[in-house]
Amino acid sequence: MARRPSHRKTDWTPEDRSRHKAIREEFKDRPTIEQLRERGYFSGSMTMGTLMDLLQALHDLKKAREGAGLSLADVAERSGIDKAALSRLENGIQANPTIETLLRYAAAVGKRLRWTLEDAPAA
Repeated sequence: MARRPSHRKTDWTPEDRSRHKAIREEFKDRPTIEQLRERGYFSGSMTMGTLMDLLQALHDLKKAREGAGLSLADVAERSGIDKAALSRLENGIQANPTIETLLRYAAAVGKRLRWTLEDAPAA
């Protein structure tokens, strides 16, 4: 089996490393939501409906992984996403993944994500 390119730290450019170091430094104090809002990183929480849609997508990805007979280690190697991070996603502990993370996970299990536009329920 051909080895897929990884997206691990070893592939980062010096600029990537510098940027990630700065981000880690900025968030090492584990800021509160209020502090994140003050810094301009948080504008509000996601709705329950949006959270449920995300959790359903993560559930479906886990089922696809299991259906393909893949372990978390297999998906980690294919996607370049840390095995522990994948576990946190599947168990709803980290329920705010980036779109890139979702796309990489889906590709690793032989799927692709599709978004549809629907009318929002009346308020």
